[in-house]
Amino acid sequence: MNNAIARTTALLSTCALLLTGCGDGGGNTPPTSSPTNSSSTPSKTATDTATLSGAIPIGIAVAQTSNVALLGQEEVAGAKLAEKYFNSKGGVNGTPIKLVFQDTSGDEAGAINAFQTLINKDKVVGIVGPTLSQQAFSADPIGERAKVPIIGPSNTAKGIPEIGDYVARVSAPVSVVAPNSVKAALKQNPQLKKVAVFYAQNDAFSKSETEIFQQTVKDQALELITVQKFQTSDTDFQSQATNAINLKPDLVIISGLAADGGNLVRQLRELGYKGLIVGGNGLNTSNLLPVCKALCDGVLIAQAYSPEHPGEINAAFRKAYTDEYKKEPPQFSAQTFTAVQVYVEALQALDKKSKVNKLQLPELRTELNKQILAGTYNTPLGEIGFTPIGEVVQKDFYVAQIKMEKDGSKGKFTFLK
Repeated sequence: MNNAIARTTALLSTCALLLTGCGDGGGNTPPTSSPTNSSSTPSKTATDTATLSGAIPIGIAVAQTSNVALLGQEEVAGAKLAEKYFNSKGGVNGTPIKLVFQDTSGDEAGAINAFQTLINKDKVVGIVGPTLSQQAFSADPIGERAKVPIIGPSNTAKGIPEIGDYVARVSAPVSVVAPNSVKAALKQNPQLKKVAVFYAQNDAFSKSETEIFQQTVKDQALELITVQKFQTSDTDFQSQATNAINLKPDLVIISGLAADGGNLVRQLRELGYKGLIVGGNGLNTSNLLPVCKALCDGVLIAQAYSPEHPGEINAAFRKAYTDEYKKEPPQFSAQTFTAVQVYVEALQALDKKSKVNKLQLPELRTELNKQILAGTYNTPLGEIGFTPIGEVVQKDFYVAQIKMEKDGSKGKFTFLK
């Protein structure tokens, strides 16, 4: 990966943005923050030069609190299932892994603090996280300076792998995934002409995603009739929804989070909009369903994961998830399971070349990073690998449509053929 880290050394002050697992894409300079000591190079301690003893610690830095926890909880579930599964298979050639969880909450400062703790106190070999791309732009440079591998499980904004040499992701970029849902809408209704776009202007990922959606609208020779902005903290969308409905759109596209996006869907339907709705990656969670209930029905969302994907590892993951949670696994759980899997299999491969428990921690982290980028992995997402800069290489993508019971009590994502 290139050394674009120099552009992101100043880190963002706390700003409670509610952002999806994504970030600033539109070529804008990522926001930054600077908690105490966050911009200084971590000093080497005696334990940095020690070798591993016992289980191999891997950090999980995702949102367990704040509204972003609607996404982070799914990531925690995927990580815990991976820990149990791979340890049952012998871990890293007989040595178990140990996941160390730190809560990033929903803002940049929380992610920075989580990364600092995992690196300097918990001495992890690598980190899975954070939940949001906005957080990644602020926290990933911490790992980059410490030369600790980072795998983003849900960071899909433009520019994430370019943060530094130690930054990779298993979440396909929004530019690859988002257009699929618009194409699916056109397949369902080839007569679509007029499109209204909504996006959360305080969410860096939503700003990134909406640019992709708007470009896709143009590429498909559709008419973009209005762009309506909102905040992720908003609950009343009457003005924006009314403005759009008065222009008689055939398709509405929403980039936001589960709570705000779900309320927007609900209010659009309540105000009489009957056309198709496409939701972005922030709406890609079953936690959306209790927000708009029966009015969620029909929303289209592009996917980087399908529970029906063939393969032994996905079958095992799907069974473990449904046994534990009594529902189909969501994308964020599958991606986090995959991120842990990449660490385990890279450690296994490295251990065969030089025993990981004989390497001092800095060398282990460096060699592990090289091995991660060199490998290919058969995961619940399908076969994946990485480009030299850490971008995920993935073949299979999908579109799902929400199907709700008439009383709104239950719903599910139905994958389109």
